[in-house]
Amino acid sequence: MKLKTAKEKIKKITNVKFKKIFSESDLKKINKNKGIIGQLLEQKIGLKLSNTNRDFENGELKTYKSDKNRYQEETICITQISSIIDELIKNKKFKKTKLYEKIKNVLFVPILKEENPKEWVLLKYIHIKLSKSKYKSIYKILKEDYNYICKKLNEMINKDEKIHSISGQYLEIRTKDTKNKSGNYHPISSNKYNKIVSDKNYAFYFTKNFIKDIINNY
Repeated sequence: MKLKTAKEKIKKITNVKFKKIFSESDLKKINKNKGIIGQLLEQKIGLKLSNTNRDFENGELKTYKSDKNRYQEETICITQISSIIDELIKNKKFKKTKLYEKIKNVLFVPILKEENPKEWVLLKYIHIKLSKSKYKSIYKILKEDYNYICKKLNEMINKDEKIHSISGQYLEIRTKDTKNKSGNYHPISSNKYNKIVSDKNYAFYFTKNFIKDIINNY
């Protein structure tokens, strides 16, 4: 599915309460796991779930908890770093990375969450395509954040320190992991350094001021 098609479908259910969009069984799933909303929305618009790097043929869908102004009330997870740790350590060119591939064309869908999930609503989406000239300054900041994070990762590893949180202006990495059935986390191993560089998995996130800056300046 093309991102353009997704925009048309999501537009039709914007400002509609969840109880009119999702089934009772879906709402129960949301009650148990708030993080499943993105998957349920993708299924609702007819997108087949897959393990590919991007949700759509030409872009990505990201939902997030927002206030009535569509500002973020939480960071937005982008992707885990365990599978891309060596390209980060090697400071691969930003435009050549899986990270850039994932964020270069994103449909951000804010969700106003008030009390019961039945009453939640999707607010007007925000479409950010980094190749557009108006987002040139945003691209520059993201690239600088990426390079800064890569630099700090190498500094930690060279000092024999385990990876810890690193924050830029719009990008950050921090822990995102749950224990397996044996009660263990998922360590990150680097082929370049031939050692475990973290006892837990980490992920890239958009910082909380990212969407606010987009709304206010673009």
